[in-house]
Amino acid sequence: MSTTEFTEAQWTRATGAGVDPHEYRRVTEGLTSVADWGPSCVRTARSYLQRADHAESSVSTGEYLLMAARWFHLATLAPYAEAGRAAAEADDALSRAITVLEPGARRVSGEGFTGWLRGPVDAPGTVVVVPGLDSAKEEFLDLVSALLARGLAVFAMDGPGQGVLADTTVLRWDYEQIVGRVIDALGVAHIGLVGLSLGGYFAARTAALETRVAAVATVSGPFRLDWDELPPPVRDIMSRRTGGADAARAFAGHVDLASLAPRITAPLLVVDGEQDVIPGVTNGEPLARLAAHGTYLSVPHGDHLLGNARPDWLPHLTDHICHVLTGAAA
Repeated sequence: MSTTEFTEAQWTRATGAGVDPHEYRRVTEGLTSVADWGPSCVRTARSYLQRADHAESSVSTGEYLLMAARWFHLATLAPYAEAGRAAAEADDALSRAITVLEPGARRVSGEGFTGWLRGPVDAPGTVVVVPGLDSAKEEFLDLVSALLARGLAVFAMDGPGQGVLADTTVLRWDYEQIVGRVIDALGVAHIGLVGLSLGGYFAARTAALETRVAAVATVSGPFRLDWDELPPPVRDIMSRRTGGADAARAFAGHVDLASLAPRITAPLLVVDGEQDVIPGVTNGEPLARLAAHGTYLSVPHGDHLLGNARPDWLPHLTDHICHVLTGAAA
C-alpha cells in the first residue's frame, strides 16, 4: 500500500476518533513513506503535551492531553518500532487528562484488562466499551462522551493484545472471560456493552455467553472471518496481535457467530456501513437477524467504523443503550 493510500484509508478513522481534519491533512500530506507515519503522529502528540504544560486552565490542559492521547494512539496504526512506547504514552496522556478533568474517575485493572471508569457513582447503568484488532480505549473518546452525556457510567478498556497491553499480551478469542472479570471488578449487577470493529465480535460473543450483559451494540463488527480471503494488511496486523501467522489463522477461525447469535437475548443493535467491504469479512446483518431481539442499522455511505457518518448512528446507538439500561428515553 502506498503512503497516499494508507493516509487516505485512515482518514475517516482518525477524524472519527476526534482528530481535527485540517490538522490531519497537515500532518500527513508531506509523508513520503508509511514508515514516517508513526514518528509524525508522535511528534504531533508531543506538541499537544507541550501545550498542556503551558495551558492557562485545567480544562485546556485536559483537552490538550486528550488530543495527545489520540495522536499517540494513531501512531500505532502503521508498523512502527516504537509502537509499544506510543501506546504507553497514549495511556499516560489519557490518564493525566482524566485525572485533571474528572477527579472522581477510577482506574480499574485486572488480569488481562485495564481502563478508566468514568461518570457518576450513582449512574443508572454502566457501559463497557470494547476496542478491536488494532484500536484502543483512546480511539473512542467521543463515543464515551456521548454515553456520559446520557448520565451513564462508562468503562473504556484495553483487553489482551490491545492498547497499552499489546506489547505484553496477545488477542484472545474467548473475550467473554475478560469481560466477566471486568464486571466483577466494577462490582455491578449488569452492564451495557459496545464493541467496535473486531470488538463487535467480542461484544456479541460475550452477550451470548455472559448473562450479566443487559444491552449490547456492535459497530462494524464481523459476523465471520475467512483467513484465506483477508487482505494482507489485515493478516499482518492480526499476526502481530496474536503472536504469529499460525496463531492468527487459528484466531480467525474462531470468529464465527452463527451458533452464538441465537443465544443473545439482550436487546442488540448492529451498526454497519454499506461501504465497509473487506474481503473475508462478513458484515453484521446475519447477527441482527439471528439474535432474539436484534435490530440492524445499515448506513449507505458509512465506511469502516463509520467515522464519515457519525450523526447517522452515534445518537441512535447511545440512546439504545441508555433506554435499555434505564428504561427511560435518553
